[in-house]
Amino acid sequence: MRYAGLASQLLVYLSLSVFAGIKLDRWMGVFPLLTILFPILVLGALFYKLFKETGSSK
Repeated sequence: MRYAGLASQLLVYLSLSVFAGIKLDRWMGVFPLLTILFPILVLGALFYKLFKETGSSK
């Protein structure tokens, strides 16, 4: 049960990153750039966090 909230965290972070990307793209006038870049960065950070937490420390 330690990682039960991970799926909901992933959904919330991705939703927020897409929303922020769309808003900033419209404000800056570079539409698809940040909408694509923000979720990729969020996924990278979440996978890093997941691997760091679940990795064995010998």
